[in-house]
Amino acid sequence: MTGQAAVIDGKYQVVRELAREGHVTLSEVRAGEGVTRRVAWFDVTSPPARQGFHAYRAALRAISPAGLTDVVARPGAYYAVWQPVAGTPLSEVAAQPKKQEETVQAVQALAARLAEHGYALPDADVVVDGRDVRVAYLRPAPEGRTPEEVARLNAAALAPFTGVPVKRRRQPGAWLTFVPGLFFLGGAVYLGMQATQVYLNPPVHEVLAVTGQPAPQAAQKLTAAGFQVDYAKGDATGLPIGAVIRQDPAAGTNLPVGRLVTLTVNNPPSLSVPKLEELTVDQARGALRDSALSLGNIIRADGTLTKTPEGRVIAQVPEAGANLQRGQPVQLMVSTGVRGKETWIADLTGLTFEAAREHARIAGLVVNRVIQQPSDAPENTVLEQKPAPYVRVPVGSPVTLTVAAARYSAPSRPAGSLPLPPPPPGQTPPDEQAPADQNGTDQNGAGQGGTEPPAAPATPATPPEGTTAPPTTPQDIPATPASGAATTPEAASRSVHFRYAFPSDLPAGSYTIVVRDADGEREVQGATDSAQLAGAVAEGDVLVRGDALFVIRQNGNEYATVTP
Repeated sequence: MTGQAAVIDGKYQVVRELAREGHVTLSEVRAGEGVTRRVAWFDVTSPPARQGFHAYRAALRAISPAGLTDVVARPGAYYAVWQPVAGTPLSEVAAQPKKQEETVQAVQALAARLAEHGYALPDADVVVDGRDVRVAYLRPAPEGRTPEEVARLNAAALAPFTGVPVKRRRQPGAWLTFVPGLFFLGGAVYLGMQATQVYLNPPVHEVLAVTGQPAPQAAQKLTAAGFQVDYAKGDATGLPIGAVIRQDPAAGTNLPVGRLVTLTVNNPPSLSVPKLEELTVDQARGALRDSALSLGNIIRADGTLTKTPEGRVIAQVPEAGANLQRGQPVQLMVSTGVRGKETWIADLTGLTFEAAREHARIAGLVVNRVIQQPSDAPENTVLEQKPAPYVRVPVGSPVTLTVAAARYSAPSRPAGSLPLPPPPPGQTPPDEQAPADQNGTDQNGAGQGGTEPPAAPATPATPPEGTTAPPTTPQDIPATPASGAATTPEAASRSVHFRYAFPSDLPAGSYTIVVRDADGEREVQGATDSAQLAGAVAEGDVLVRGDALFVIRQNGNEYATVTP
């Protein structure tokens, strides 16, 4: 706190301002439970002002004022708390014609102790209770006061106590009968004064710097210096878990022993561990970095039992879903490869493509080719597989799956006009009968009104002598007429839909997509790296002519085919 405010240091409610001298403000305040106190607040804004406050505190320690209850010295809060003290003001005692010898000696001793620290007797509000001389309040001394000025002020204040009649002490022996009780009382008073001295003016130590250290070690250092320690939770990056982020009061502050030092300890919120199994080490490191965690120890282990390929994560500690704090490590077990040289897969027919690919992965094989075949089975159901079920093959071998596709597809070319079948043997089509000439005779010479029967149909040529003519069979009838038959028109252009889903474990390489149709072969998609295609879907409408076949090539070699 700087300057005067309605509440001093969060615990003293200001009632009214009593006095203001230089950079010191004296206020009447209300402490806990309605107790009234006075607070001398020092406005410390420069090194000289800070030195003046420390000189004031040294004077308080020298005189042990009865009215002092607390002294606070920390950045932004320099003040002393005073309580009322019962007794007769020193000014009234000075006006008495005859004074107690003990009172005179005590006042003179008090003036000497104040002078040692640059203060004079008028700077203190002194009261006398019986023979005890008590200080109820000490005003800060003005800056630049010289020892000569202190001596002059003390001489003027002690004049009423010099050269005046005093009440002597009793002669020795008159009070000897009370010696045991006096010794006991004196011891109790001494111990009480010592306790008061320690309570009101505890030793002041410098607060050690413990920022960045582990909390237990920091607390041990501070308690060894006489301070109390309390913890508060904080969150800071760049510091280990459990390290001290900051301390209050700050390091270097002079603080009475027994005061509280609060340590803010790095304790960030918990984070969920991601699933890292089946990932490479680089992929796992990236996933942990995205989750604000770190990669711990990596243990290499044989992946034969779990059929985990070389370089992939077999297991992790802690497991996926566990809670860790930011920056904590996750340990990995990474496969050194599968020692077995052969493996096999079960019958995959009837499974979905995703399930079949997972079976192949567990078996240590890779699905690198998918053939779509029209079928009545549900789409993407496995119809055939290669290698066959239970056939032993080397680990890492490729697997080809034939999966069901929708059976319906548009015709590749129009049907066109079909030719008529030829007439049976010995029968002339009606539209080929000979017309009659102008004289009413037909081409065979018969008149329209003649009674001659129509000429018999022509018969095949007579076979050579000595041979028998073979009977006429359907095979002798030509499939199409020799001439005048309809021909199939040229194939028309049409639009087909192409779709292919690349597997997520697509082998490395460069992939192109081409189409073959009646016009030959042409490229549909240029060379693309496998990293961009893995797990992606290639889809679109393509204009073709006649039958079409799409071919996916890996580095120039056929990888998969798709029939639209």
